[in-house]
Amino acid sequence: MILVDTCGWIEWLTDGILANKYKSYMQEVESIIVPTSVQFELYKWASRVKNKQEALKVIALTEQGKVIPLTTSLSLLSGDLAQEYKLSFADAIIYATAQNEQVELITSDDHFLNLPRVVYFKK
Repeated sequence: MILVDTCGWIEWLTDGILANKYKSYMQEVESIIVPTSVQFELYKWASRVKNKQEALKVIALTEQGKVIPLTTSLSLLSGDLAQEYKLSFADAIIYATAQNEQVELITSDDHFLNLPRVVYFKK
């Protein structure tokens, strides 16, 4: 299991410049941890750049993974990690979810650069 950050999903879905870096991780969507905050970000992005119908298709794809909702304990861990690593609300939730699930976070978001258990792809 792994957690692919929102930027990785977008790179893969749009065949972006880093799509090949994410391709091997995305081949088995069932093995991806998906925080509901990633679903939020993907839905917002796809609704804006495509349309709501396409956005719902993206969310249906994420539903094939292991969706992790935001709980009280995850919120508290997110708060601790946000303070420790100076992370934004969404980034803290995503990172906390990866830490809580004991999986690597796969990303090209430089807010996660040099954090433990992060695989980072530079843009």
